[in-house]
Amino acid sequence: MGLAQSEEAKEQVETVFRMLDMERTGSMSAKDLAAVAPADLKSVIDEVAKDEKVNLNELKEAMMKKDDVTKEHLMIVSAKLRIQGCKPLLKPEEVKLARTLADHGQAHLFKSWDENNAKEGKPKTLMVSLLNYHGKYPGGLTEYIKKAKVLLESSRSGKNPFEGYKPEVPHGQQLNYTDKNFDEFEIKGINELKSAGFVLVAGGLGERLGYGGIKVALPLEITTMTCYLKFYIDNILAFQALANKDVTDTKHKVKLPFAIMTSGDTHEPTVKLLEDNGYFGMPKDQITLMQQDKVPALSNNDAAFAVKKGDPFALQTKPHGHGDVHLLMHSHGLAKKWAKSGVKWISFFQDTNGLVFNALPACMGVSVALDLEVNSLSVPRKPGEAVGAICKLVPEKTSKNELTINVEYNQLDALLKTTPVKGDAADTKTGLSPYPGNINVLVFKAEPYAKNLDKSNGIVPEFVNPKYSDKEKKIFKKPTRLECMMQDYPRLCEAKAKIGFTSMERWACFSAVKNNTTDAKAKASKTGFGESGCTGEGDLYRANRKKLAAIGVSVDGDGKKENILGIPCWQGARVCLSPSFASTMQQLKSRFPTPDKVKISATSTLVLDGDVTIKNLELDGALIVVAQPGAQVVVDETKVANKGHGWTMVKGDDKEVDEMFRIRGYTLDVKEEAKHVCDKPGKWVIKDGKATLESS
Repeated sequence: MGLAQSEEAKEQVETVFRMLDMERTGSMSAKDLAAVAPADLKSVIDEVAKDEKVNLNELKEAMMKKDDVTKEHLMIVSAKLRIQGCKPLLKPEEVKLARTLADHGQAHLFKSWDENNAKEGKPKTLMVSLLNYHGKYPGGLTEYIKKAKVLLESSRSGKNPFEGYKPEVPHGQQLNYTDKNFDEFEIKGINELKSAGFVLVAGGLGERLGYGGIKVALPLEITTMTCYLKFYIDNILAFQALANKDVTDTKHKVKLPFAIMTSGDTHEPTVKLLEDNGYFGMPKDQITLMQQDKVPALSNNDAAFAVKKGDPFALQTKPHGHGDVHLLMHSHGLAKKWAKSGVKWISFFQDTNGLVFNALPACMGVSVALDLEVNSLSVPRKPGEAVGAICKLVPEKTSKNELTINVEYNQLDALLKTTPVKGDAADTKTGLSPYPGNINVLVFKAEPYAKNLDKSNGIVPEFVNPKYSDKEKKIFKKPTRLECMMQDYPRLCEAKAKIGFTSMERWACFSAVKNNTTDAKAKASKTGFGESGCTGEGDLYRANRKKLAAIGVSVDGDGKKENILGIPCWQGARVCLSPSFASTMQQLKSRFPTPDKVKISATSTLVLDGDVTIKNLELDGALIVVAQPGAQVVVDETKVANKGHGWTMVKGDDKEVDEMFRIRGYTLDVKEEAKHVCDKPGKWVIKDGKATLESS
């Protein structure tokens, strides 16, 4: 609709032309006018320009006659005039960006750029923020806006991202943790540890858990109070020790690089946690912290940036998603640096999955055996379970490439309805879905990863997920933003790339900790998995019991489920095996040379840390054995019996109890224990309740 057909537009025309005629001469330099006009108005200016001057009344009349001149054009002119008025406050690059944004649908950002706000420096505040986001997003904010408009239109029109594809079961390897095939792949992976790098995606606070701190500072279990970050570093250092086991020349010993993605909320607390604890024994230069930034929020289908309520100079921003880990690996130069330094495999994992390192060596072994460029660690999935699935998507037309990627559960059933079984159905033999469940643990080949990030500037394909308040999908309930997911990286790979999965039992490799006690109770009733503080701890003890049972130790592997604050949790012997004791199943077997001579009761606690060999043990109570560096300890006990450890139950809302215990529903009750700390180098024997240094 042209300007002449709207009274509101006519008023806006008068306002804009009063602003243009600041000198009250009725005319303006064509050059100055072109500087504030949108590109598609310049032809109108050229029509009325004479001797490089434009009569403003003639220009007004010409614009009113044009059907294709709109209010949006006037907003741009008005915005650029306001920008011009604030030019003395701004750096040249800020002025340039402001004008560019006005041309790209963001003229509303400059409505409040008047004399009073200019005196207070508010336009400068906004431009500093915008310039920051402009510099950090590949291609700048104009590229962000262009992508957003395309994706918002696809969302509004209901376009199916998987249209033209049919799903097939992907290429991969099923592993059972206690079978021979697991051993074969783990041994292959152990041989690759010297060429491994690790990336922790740790952007979250524990708010959903009912915990105010960063999640990586939470104790994995309260028997030893080892926090997640320490546990992860201990595992990497244990893998490093395995990789260097037969290397005698210090120059040839490897350091396995570790990168951590943080957010604005978690960066400083993560730095403090590391510094306060001496980086948990890892050299500082071995760790790279990469802070994720946010992106501008979008208020409508035109990708207009949202500002905070009551402050037009403060942008609303939102997280861009954990796919930013790839952007940061690229922008920090790590992907390329690691690949050049000899890293062949890069493993990505999440912040509160204490079981993941059980699986990573075998997962690397599968990558080697199947020559996989991308390998997704996954778990068996029940049909209808609210978890994404790894699918091979085959194009119906040859113009597209095959994709092996995660499909989110809310899109999965519709996609699987195109298959012969007509939906998310169980395999007749296993009762499980043939499409394994995604847990966001990934192993990539480093060299092609670095090359693919170079091509995309670190950006993985984005999506947008606005919540609409109207049937026409024109109004958002709240601002949205572009997002990206780390598991969408395979979309960047070349057609020839081999992409697959490794599937392992859930008990061995996945137990997330993310829900508060109320939500966990509800989730457990629906899915069987509470994913809370008590389930994460219980699952860790259970996994360690099952590992011991698998090698022949007499212990009830599963234990039994008991409700804690209404949440079903596995209970049994509390077994803590530090990474320095055994970081792989092969190493665990070597620590128990005579497993048939080891028996652990269901109420016992066993903590093993360092170079410890269990030759003979009957445990009914609590036993803690710590071998400090240089100490080699053999446990040769006929029987250890004491009152052991127990739980003291607490209420989830008891404010006198620390949050880290409230989110579990209990604290530790140390009734009685046998504890041996072997702190001198040499060979120790623990027998008859005493630790003796036999030789040094």
